[in-house]
Amino acid sequence: MKCIVVLLAFAAVGWAQLCNPQIGGQNLARSGGVKQSSTYAPQYTVDKAIDGIKNTNTFVQACAITGYDKNAWWQVDLKNSYKVGSVVIVNRGDCCADRLKGAQIRVGNSADNNNPVCATVTDVSQLTINMCCKGMVGQYVSVVIPGRNEYLQLCEVEVYGEENKPEEKPEEKQLCW
Repeated sequence: MKCIVVLLAFAAVGWAQLCNPQIGGQNLARSGGVKQSSTYAPQYTVDKAIDGIKNTNTFVQACAITGYDKNAWWQVDLKNSYKVGSVVIVNRGDCCADRLKGAQIRVGNSADNNNPVCATVTDVSQLTINMCCKGMVGQYVSVVIPGRNEYLQLCEVEVYGEENKPEEKPEEKQLCW
């Protein structure tokens, strides 16, 4: 029984580490390729969400903002498959924070945003929103506002996780005698 408790404790610590970005951890989004459904105005380009600037006043420092789109979306291509532990979103703070409510974070290998939902934004009372993806595997991370016309505004998006290394198959192991 003690072994099971210890094993569960280690599993809980592992999940917690995946959900909370480690200090000094690599933000995978910074080196990814980004695109979004549209751009509201020339200064609100897609790359503003991965420029490393977390200012929430878009009149001081522009954020990425789409047009008033049905199913507005923003996506980063991580260029490789990762086990995504968490996605951190910095919301707009000068106005309109509620626009992000209901947004889905999706993680998977489909470039068309048709990936499993990691989490849904339900609380916009804090400007920095940490969403736990618990090791979901994928190359693409998207933020999608499903089912309504809305401006999607993201001042920063950070993705944390670890490379998804394929498991070695038993028949591929070489024995040396």
